[in-house]
Amino acid sequence: MLEEPNSLSDEIALRRQRLEELKEMGVQPFGSAFQRTHGIEKLITQFTEFESQGDDAAEKLGVVRIAGRMMNHRGMGKAVFGNIQDLSSQIQFYLRKDAVSETEFNLFGKLYVGDILGLEGTLFRTGKGEITLRVSTLTLLSCSLRPLPEKHHGLKDVELRYRKRYLDLIVNEQARETFKIRSSLISTFRRVLDDKGYLEVETPVLSHMAGGAAARPFITFHNTLKKDFFLRIATELHLKRLIVGGLEKVYEIGRIFRNEGVSQRHNPEFTTIELYEAYSDYEGMMELAEELITQACIQSHGTEKIEYQGKTLDFTRPWKRMGYFEALEVIGGVSRQTLYDHEAVKELCKKHMVEVDLDLPLAKLWDELFDTLVQSKLVQPTFIKDYPVELSPLARKIDSDPTLTYRFEAFVANMEVANAFTELNDPIDQLARFEQQQKDREKGDDEAHGMDLDYVEALEYGLPPTGGMGIGIDRVAMVLSNNNSIREVILFPHLRTK
Repeated sequence: MLEEPNSLSDEIALRRQRLEELKEMGVQPFGSAFQRTHGIEKLITQFTEFESQGDDAAEKLGVVRIAGRMMNHRGMGKAVFGNIQDLSSQIQFYLRKDAVSETEFNLFGKLYVGDILGLEGTLFRTGKGEITLRVSTLTLLSCSLRPLPEKHHGLKDVELRYRKRYLDLIVNEQARETFKIRSSLISTFRRVLDDKGYLEVETPVLSHMAGGAAARPFITFHNTLKKDFFLRIATELHLKRLIVGGLEKVYEIGRIFRNEGVSQRHNPEFTTIELYEAYSDYEGMMELAEELITQACIQSHGTEKIEYQGKTLDFTRPWKRMGYFEALEVIGGVSRQTLYDHEAVKELCKKHMVEVDLDLPLAKLWDELFDTLVQSKLVQPTFIKDYPVELSPLARKIDSDPTLTYRFEAFVANMEVANAFTELNDPIDQLARFEQQQKDREKGDDEAHGMDLDYVEALEYGLPPTGGMGIGIDRVAMVLSNNNSIREVILFPHLRTK
């Protein structure tokens, strides 16, 4: 085995130096494709199953081929143990001088932790009971020119983990597990919706108008068209145009961009799924939200009850339901009558230290109070429904109380994870609400919805009664992977320039 270097720079130099030595041995330092017979996790599972059935597991499996990164090695002389890791798991390997060719054994003496290998051999259990691969053929697939971080200083700096996610994934099993859960979540959503006859579609990321949500957009300039364009803040208005066009069930999983702050629960670029179903309503969307998220939980964990940040979350259906003003009164201790007193609401904001511009429209103050007094107490999966019309410019009014709308938000672990409406399909009402949003914008609300006359025109052709919903993929992934920061579930989160 190569001598241990005295410093990081010495090791990097030695790793580069060996490239020529390998070539002189007739070994390509950066190899070709390698045909594997098994992933490591599947291989271990099969071996264990054969053993449990009383079979000779090694004979049943025969010669196997695996590939991955060498994470450690130990031993000298004629026999060496080590561990190799792929995406699924790790396994110990055992290399004896008399079991491989002289070239292969000499090659192993040139290897470092972090190199990527292909191994062929048979399995056995050591005296200590560990499943181990007895190597008969060794292939170098790729040389690592830098040491893995834990060898010298570890990868404990959280920001460094985000900046160098590739290293985080190599050395941090929890990070790999997080992104496997995220992938499982998305595939579960797709499977459930595809089985229900939804069409997956794509809508523009760049648009002449940012609509579908209350948020500040990113602005860019189109050189050929000589005009400003906006990165989308939602996919809503384009998707509902498709419902007008007769695509009765549609969904899109895509990136959304909002020019807002960075926090544990916010990233300027994030992923949502938005879906719309003709002839449904917000009650149908509640049932669908329960099904999607609960199925994703079961797919990831095999149960509807999981641990999140020291608390047990129960996704068993049906989830709790409360009205918006009911929640403010029962949980927040503020009556609906008080909420219509502008001065009283301002005093409540001051009392509870709500950081908000007190000159904003009254409903905006309600929403900030809601975040402080109610959302902070919503731990178990809960639907808050029947939002005031001032906060829901795209939702249909409730027939029996036109001051409210058929809208809900779903909360889990004090986070909003979904937002849904019975969609407003009255073009006259929609135009009036856009006009009110324009007035709010003129009063200083820079998140108020813009005027989209083309969307109003689309509604004039007839939007069927429709239920629509958006779910935050990142936040659901946070919950299912037991992470308390959105940066942990985004592979490459936004960071300040170093």
